[in-house]
Amino acid sequence: MNWNPRLIAILSCVCKWFDEVAKQVLWKEFCHARAPKMMLDLHSGGSHIVDGNWKALGKLLIYCNGCTKGGLFNNIHVPGHFVFRTRFSRTAGKSFLPLPCKSDVLYVSDPCEHLDQGEEGDLGFFRGIFKSFATSRVKKMLIEKRARFHPRELCPYCKAKLWNMFQENMIPRSASARLGAYDDSVEYFVCLNGHVIGISTLLPLSDSEEAADE
Repeated sequence: MNWNPRLIAILSCVCKWFDEVAKQVLWKEFCHARAPKMMLDLHSGGSHIVDGNWKALGKLLIYCNGCTKGGLFNNIHVPGHFVFRTRFSRTAGKSFLPLPCKSDVLYVSDPCEHLDQGEEGDLGFFRGIFKSFATSRVKKMLIEKRARFHPRELCPYCKAKLWNMFQENMIPRSASARLGAYDDSVEYFVCLNGHVIGISTLLPLSDSEEAADE
């Protein structure tokens, strides 16, 4: 089937009945069609449902949220937009996990590049999803740290509360190497449903290639 997620979203806005069908059936089928191996893994090992909902996961697969001034990433403003195709990697996700949480499963996208953003330089936005976040070591660690939720902002995909992984010092340096970004420029949030939203300042291409080789 040739899925058109924009059309699903538009019809959901104007028809309540269609919106219910989309939430229960269409977004689930879209997710399985767009990322079948990832969906199979997210449901394996006794995890019979994706944390959050299918509509939120469908949006995460195809939409770069960007950011607004005064939002999650301070004064940076980059409009959100649809992304035609994005690769999500479980292997890449390991680079974003603190050492005590390496057994968790996190899928992370390649960075969506927004170049020449003035003083901010070249920005790379990324997003991701935890498998079984409710029972993950990352969530347990955040709770043990008594981490506080962001006081205002909510997850752009499911409207759940957000934890700041940078603020809790839970982002390893391997994340910047994976993204081809400057050290300590990576920041990401994770919501109660395990959705990840992040940003980094990208190195010039030649420098990022050298960092990857190291």
